[in-house]
Amino acid sequence: MDIWQRKPYKEIEVEVLVVGGGAAGATAAIAAAREGAATLLVERYGFLGGISTQVLDTFYGFYTPGSHPRKVVGGIPDEIVEALAQHDSMLIRPNTYGAGNGITYNPEILKVVWETLAIRAGVKILFHTLAVEVSVNRERIETVTAATKSGFLRIRPRVVVDASGDADIAALAGVPYESASHGPVQALTTTFRLLNVDLQRATQVTRKELHERMAQAIAEGAYDLPRKEGSVHISPLPGVMATNMTRVVEVDPTDIEQLSQAEIEGRRQALEYFRFLRERVPGYERACLAGLSVQIGVRESRRIWGRYRLTREDVLNGRKFEDAIAQCGAPIEEHHAGKDTRWEYLPEGETYHIPYRCLLPANCEGLIVAGRCLSADHDAHASVRSMGQCMAMGQAAGVAAAWAAQHKTTPAEIPISRLQERLRQIGAILD
Repeated sequence: MDIWQRKPYKEIEVEVLVVGGGAAGATAAIAAAREGAATLLVERYGFLGGISTQVLDTFYGFYTPGSHPRKVVGGIPDEIVEALAQHDSMLIRPNTYGAGNGITYNPEILKVVWETLAIRAGVKILFHTLAVEVSVNRERIETVTAATKSGFLRIRPRVVVDASGDADIAALAGVPYESASHGPVQALTTTFRLLNVDLQRATQVTRKELHERMAQAIAEGAYDLPRKEGSVHISPLPGVMATNMTRVVEVDPTDIEQLSQAEIEGRRQALEYFRFLRERVPGYERACLAGLSVQIGVRESRRIWGRYRLTREDVLNGRKFEDAIAQCGAPIEEHHAGKDTRWEYLPEGETYHIPYRCLLPANCEGLIVAGRCLSADHDAHASVRSMGQCMAMGQAAGVAAAWAAQHKTTPAEIPISRLQERLRQIGAILD
């Protein structure tokens, strides 16, 4: 029997379905539930946070770069940071490349913070649940089928928030998108953490010195280091440093064979960078590998075609939009196939708006995307994908989804002034 002909173990109806429990999805679910919508969040791992707990340990995008940083993200994201602070599990530090202050945290504590806020808001969470099929009728999603340990689950939502990162739901629903088949996507990175580091000596190694040591090691042929300007930074944990060094290139993250090979290559590179640090950099002589990222970090995969497409020019010119739902001052940070990273900055203190239309697919009603799968070109995406902006987009998507579900309308028909008013009321910073 065809597996798709099997009867699902359960059918459920919800007002808002959020697919993906990363920074965007978890925030979206919290926002939707707080607005009174019956909200279901499905996540393929056994914890929330996505890249924020699987790969990284720093929120970027909360502050503008430059000598006078300005906070541009607020609301639910503030509550996340405050909860981390209550656990003595965060610190604010300058970005290695001048891209604005980062909020570095303990990812293990963050897992609990995300789910605590979600549960308190009334979100129903299903872990170990992967959305695999979508049925569409007249350009509107009718059902989403998910694979679980208990069997196939069929969900009938009024509104869906696709926060899968890879625009999985949008792609299954036939929404047009750009991906690796249309041009290069950014490199992937396996991160790792080191314990038993002599912090006093390690933190005295400047970025310039670290990169010079990398360049020398590469020139000597002693190490295979694909990226010559990777970074290592302090964490809230004593004696622990976190890295962002490896570079796996020319991978389509939506191709399972390529992604599998990327996971293997990322871990191989991580051990090589670990060897380099122990043997060539002061302070790391007695360091131990504390852990590799749960999965390889994917910066870019599918980017949908929405009702508006954010462009490179919008970013660098600090463009403002009437349907703004968030703002961003992060530079374009492109991790290309070379050994370095391309950085392009906005004017000092400047930001651009993220239009609500970038979250709305061009040809699918009842669907909102949030996070790095928004509608943007390659260069704009290299700025707007920052974690703070993903959280801000999730917050807007959750409020909009709840409003649409409760008013039995579509996300595109929501009065933008109403959405913006509500976002400001809950602490979002739109201007």
